[in-house]
Parts: sequence; structure tokens; C-alpha cells
Amino acid sequence: MKVLIVVLFLGVLVSLGSAMKYLMQDRGRSDRMAWALTWRVGLSILLFLLLLLAHALGWMSPNTG
Repeated sequence: MKVLIVVLFLGVLVSLGSAMKYLMQDRGRSDRMAWALTWRVGLSILLFLLLLLAHALGWMSPNTG
């Protein structure tokens, strides 16, 4: 479970980085940046829902230490 969470978080970061790259490269002449940001939002929502599900099912618990 933790590996999946880390992979999704890294996917969010990679998508954000690629959006920045497309912003600098294309200078707004293509829609690649918008698609990269769309992927970022989708992955972020998926990550959030996965964390909620894992907490609800007892697979993960918050640190109480």
C-alpha cells in the first residue's frame, strides 16, 4: 500500500514537472501543458481517495506518536 502511495505521489510530481517543461518549451502554443495538469489533478484525486479508503479499511492509521 505504501509503495502505491509513493508511486502516485511521484506521478503527481512528474506530471507537474512536465507541465512546467511544456510551459517553457511551447510558450502556450499547444495544449500539452493543460493535459499534464489534468493528469496531475486526476492523480491527486486518486491519491486522496486511496488514502481515505486505506484509513477507512484500517490498512493505515495516522501517527499518534
